[in-house]
Amino acid sequence: MLLQNASSISDMASRFLTESGEESYVLETEILRSFLNTFSQSIDADLFITDLQGEILLGNYPNSKLKNPGKVAIQPVTQAAKGLYETRGTLGGMYKSNYLAIGVPMHAENGVCVGAVFAATSSATVTAYQGEAFKIFLGAAAAALAVTFCVVGAFAYRLVKPLRQMSAAAHSFGAGDFSVRVPVTSNDELGQLAMSFNNMANSLASGEGMRRSFIANVSHELKTPMTTIAGFIDGILDGTIPREQQEKYLNIVSSEVKRLSRLVKSMLDLSRIDSGEMKIHPTNFDLTATLFTTLFTFEQSIEEKQLEVKGLENAGPQNVYGDQDLLHQVIYNLVENAVKFTNQGGYIKLQISDGIDRTSVVIENSGPGISPEELPMIFDRFYKTDKSRSRDKNGMGLGLYIVRTIIKLHGGDITVSSVMDEYCRFEFYIPKPQETPKLKENPPLKLKEAPARSRGKEKAKVQKKSREPQTPDQEEKGKEQDGE
Repeated sequence: MLLQNASSISDMASRFLTESGEESYVLETEILRSFLNTFSQSIDADLFITDLQGEILLGNYPNSKLKNPGKVAIQPVTQAAKGLYETRGTLGGMYKSNYLAIGVPMHAENGVCVGAVFAATSSATVTAYQGEAFKIFLGAAAAALAVTFCVVGAFAYRLVKPLRQMSAAAHSFGAGDFSVRVPVTSNDELGQLAMSFNNMANSLASGEGMRRSFIANVSHELKTPMTTIAGFIDGILDGTIPREQQEKYLNIVSSEVKRLSRLVKSMLDLSRIDSGEMKIHPTNFDLTATLFTTLFTFEQSIEEKQLEVKGLENAGPQNVYGDQDLLHQVIYNLVENAVKFTNQGGYIKLQISDGIDRTSVVIENSGPGISPEELPMIFDRFYKTDKSRSRDKNGMGLGLYIVRTIIKLHGGDITVSSVMDEYCRFEFYIPKPQETPKLKENPPLKLKEAPARSRGKEKAKVQKKSREPQTPDQEEKGKEQDGE
């Protein structure tokens, strides 16, 4: 500010210079004085003009209140005439205390430097300016802190809001209401947490729906055969059903009892799975024979639906190492589903392949298939694709869940693929056991042969020890044979 005002006065003073002789100029101060006074008052600084010898030609001193400033030292004037002078001091003894002073050259119209213009203000004023600036800084810092506090508070509220919503939703889940969802408003970590929470809620809601459906199915499965059994047995006991038809209805009762037995077995298997008690007892057995045996079980249903069985024309024995009973249950469930859901006159394709480290089984059937939306849930417990019970009247949604669990216990896996209105394919594999390296066998020990007579006696002794009780005739005959 001092430099700007000093430069302005210098430019203005050059217009009021009049050449009075060779290298001699006169400064007209009457008009210039008012400008200089106005400038100095506006910035609260001393403004004065000197010649090259330091004599003050015109000045105003509102800041220092000087009456007779005297003469400016020649060194500051010379420095200012060269371009710029700046100091924080007494300006060569002109002031009693330190002042911040600026000096600039004053030129005539022909460019000759004829003097200098100085602007000075007290260091106390600068200190006051600094104090005011510091106060302004403190005020701005306080305002910024307040704004920051508000912004952080709003951000914290926004940050905690989804957590509060999740807490409320968790309480609702505890009360049995799985319909509550947390709004997802961002893609950050909280947004991902909210999405995961909603996915968990969907899984819980789906599980609850399956549980209710399972209870309804089990209730129906228990009620229907029990009602049928009770009705037919009461009819036989009270004579409502004639004797010649009792065998027919007893066969129906036997079928319903077997149906109840299957339901109880599934429930027991589920209980064993949940408690971790389902263990496998592996042995080596022929998986192809198990597959043929299972197909013969459904021979009547296959003939009724006129199904074509493919893939087993050249099937040979295939030994696997696993629990024969559990793997028979796996194949039974998969073949049962294939027969149940294959269209009239369709096909069932079975294939067993031997790999390096596994044995794979493929069971494919034609028919309506499974929709892509249901494929990820097909192995979930209590899940049934046929909600209408039109084809799956005896199912409870546990078969494929138990199948996958059994295969997992063997260290294998099962996958499903399907094309709507074309086919449905299940494929599982059973890993082969890793063979331990065989140690080098030592040559068998050679024993000396006993004399022939001694061997005969030893043989006779062994036969006598291992012989069962005999009749006297048999004993006599045996003695004769021993003598021979």
